[in-house]
Amino acid sequence: MIGVLALQGDVREHLVALAAADAVARPVRRPEELAEVDGLVIPGGESTTISKLAVLFGVMDPLRARVRDGMPVYGTCAGMIMLADKILDPRSGQETVGGIDMIVRRNAFGRQNESFEAAVDVRGVDGDPVEGVFIRAPWVESVGARTEVLAEHDGHIVAVRQDNALATSFHPELTGDHRVHALFVDMVRGNRTAESL
Repeated sequence: MIGVLALQGDVREHLVALAAADAVARPVRRPEELAEVDGLVIPGGESTTISKLAVLFGVMDPLRARVRDGMPVYGTCAGMIMLADKILDPRSGQETVGGIDMIVRRNAFGRQNESFEAAVDVRGVDGDPVEGVFIRAPWVESVGARTEVLAEHDGHIVAVRQDNALATSFHPELTGDHRVHALFVDMVRGNRTAESL
């Protein structure tokens, strides 16, 4: 069972992509719903709003604890910002879940009207490059020693993985290509198998 944090952003599109990647998926808004899932997607949207709503709905601290304990988590765009241990230019009061040793720059690729699509080679995803949709997208300024860079675009890091945490600057859920979600589903299944041993 994989949850999609349903506080703001493109929740439905992630639910569809996860189902297409052969996972059972459901929206998550409350701590008791978070406790029932084996992994979680944090969707794109507005990172400051998601941060404030996560605190308001009481899911921020339980989510931090689950990520710290190794629950697989995948963040896209604003979700990437939420998984960063540090934001280069945070809004006042903005909090993150953390979990990936990286420094992220918000809106690094430009404003809404500068959104674009680009083919991205993602390590761990077989076949042709992934079509990445970049909407007010962040990029990763730097990563720690344990963080694996999975993809770059124009010299900037746009996909990373650290242990059970995965993050992309772009939105694969908007393209109909579900291979990045399939990678995450495999991470969740692998974690469940490891826990049952």
